[in-house]
Amino acid sequence: MLEIRNLHKAFGAHVVLHDVSLTLRPGTIHGLVGANGAGKTTLLHCLYGLETDFSGVVRATTGPALRKQTGLLPYEPFFYPRLTGREYLEFCLQARGRPLREFAGWNRLLELPLDQYADEYSAGMLKKLALLALLVQDFNYLILDEPFNGLDLEANLLLKEILRRLRDRGTGILLTSHILGALTETADEVTVLVGGLVQRHYSRAEFGSLEQDLLDSLHREKLGLLDSLV
Repeated sequence: MLEIRNLHKAFGAHVVLHDVSLTLRPGTIHGLVGANGAGKTTLLHCLYGLETDFSGVVRATTGPALRKQTGLLPYEPFFYPRLTGREYLEFCLQARGRPLREFAGWNRLLELPLDQYADEYSAGMLKKLALLALLVQDFNYLILDEPFNGLDLEANLLLKEILRRLRDRGTGILLTSHILGALTETADEVTVLVGGLVQRHYSRAEFGSLEQDLLDSLHREKLGLLDSLV
């Protein structure tokens, strides 16, 4: 299990996360939702170790160190210029000290031109390449920041099914998304962040009220204005 307890993170005088707690269990998909600036990406970076100047507990409760068993998909993955897709995948494996392997199986699903330079890929292809680099490594946990962003309808549907099957195999997945439907269709639970605070945890049985609750918390004043207009 990956565990965050009483996480507090500030950049100078600006507090981004206030006493945040959540857990990611094996074999579950945990969604993280909130407006821009709510602290979602900062929370993921603290969990993975890209941010270290914080207070609170961030740990894997079992198995190897957290980063050894966890893969991260950043919001904007970085790609070195003039590397082919295949060379990028090989680089990711070598950086982790993992043996090189064949990518053909997973790539039959994602259909990338691996022998073409990655900087010639479209935005959606780059997102799929970054995902492929995680899928070929068999991580126990995945942390995915906006994995559906930039993907077309066909790729979105396929990614949802991939995530479900990884969950059923025992992988724990923490993901953010601005596409609420993508979360409610795949996640087992959702945590709402508002202003760096956990507003509420939702179980799947409570998803029916999630959209209205978000509207009320994020747009209460605008909803009053809308009532006067429509």
